Amino acid sequence: MKLWQAVRLALSGIITNKMRSFLTMLGIVIGVASVIMLVSLTQGATGQITSQIEGLGSNLITVNVSGRGANTSLSYDDAMALGEEENVKAVAPVINSSVTVKYGSKTSDGVSLTGTNDLYEGVRNVHVQSGRFILPIDVEYRQKIAVIGYQTAQDLFGFMNPLGQYIKINGQKVMVVGVLEEQGGSITGSGDNVVFMPITAVERMMRSIGVRTLYIQASSSDTVDSVTQRLEGILTRKFRDEDSVNVFSQTQMLSTISSVTNIMSLLLGGIAGISLLVGGIGIMNIMLVSVTERTREIGIRKAVGAKKADILWQFLIESVVLTGVGGVMGILLGIGGGNLLGSILSMPTATSLQIILLSFGFAVGIGILFGIYPANRAANLNPIEALRYE
Repeated sequence: MKLWQAVRLALSGIITNKMRSFLTMLGIVIGVASVIMLVSLTQGATGQITSQIEGLGSNLITVNVSGRGANTSLSYDDAMALGEEENVKAVAPVINSSVTVKYGSKTSDGVSLTGTNDLYEGVRNVHVQSGRFILPIDVEYRQKIAVIGYQTAQDLFGFMNPLGQYIKINGQKVMVVGVLEEQGGSITGSGDNVVFMPITAVERMMRSIGVRTLYIQASSSDTVDSVTQRLEGILTRKFRDEDSVNVFSQTQMLSTISSVTNIMSLLLGGIAGISLLVGGIGIMNIMLVSVTERTREIGIRKAVGAKKADILWQFLIESVVLTGVGGVMGILLGIGGGNLLGSILSMPTATSLQIILLSFGFAVGIGILFGIYPANRAANLNPIEALRYE
């Protein structure tokens, strides 16, 4: 029997029993669609996080200080002294807090307040849309000025120009000197619902002396590792405890995120793959039923000269066609469902050809694996007994 003839017979059998064939393929459809949707969402989220991290620059180093005993932070001067180390381009210490910001009768709660210096703009790659950023003189004289995020400006001022206006941060009067460009969401939250002030002014306002977070820019991506090791040594000696300081670079963060998301993709894909195995069991079950229903047909075919291999291939191809059609339906459902879920959840999706081919190949493999036993059983039927079968 020719291959195309066997495929045509298999398709004819599927069309003849539409509902039974659809229910049989359903496990394969759901399995393939689930794999594609889940992995696409995971890869899309990974790509978004990676681009956000890479956007900060490959030479960015983050230092978190937890300290030891009463010594739990660095002074601003000590933090800035790290900028004199070899291959350190800039140091931007920060103090973070959540505050309430008011302008007239309008109030914005849960705004992220960041106290920092003039170098933060270059180190963290933020840009001012209008006005200016923090200046060295603002830090030196503890000026009560603020650079507000795009969303904060919209919430408080609407279409008004906020420059030169006074807002209240936790009840204290502060003048707006700049508005940041729209940044959108990130892994650390909204980049637009923020307020930046001189770090010295924030220390006085929040009555919190000392820096626990620093963003340090190395001279180049090639010097990141050496700078990281040097900073770890300096700060460990200062606090006398290596666990009191955490120094990590963007490269390390990307590597960690990549490892985590790869594991998540494997787990999610494995969970979704279970439904493919369940679908395979359904394929084997329905093929055994088909062999029983067509016992006389098999006997007649053998009586007129059909070989064992012909019968084997006919039923095996029918099993593969079932899983193949189910795989195609699953691919279409997976791509469409992934895009729909991404739109609903406001998440990016990344459907790769590799995942599509892998899912389809696995589905066809399931058809072969679970179709061998029914096909072999049909091929081994005794033609005389098959013709007598009622």
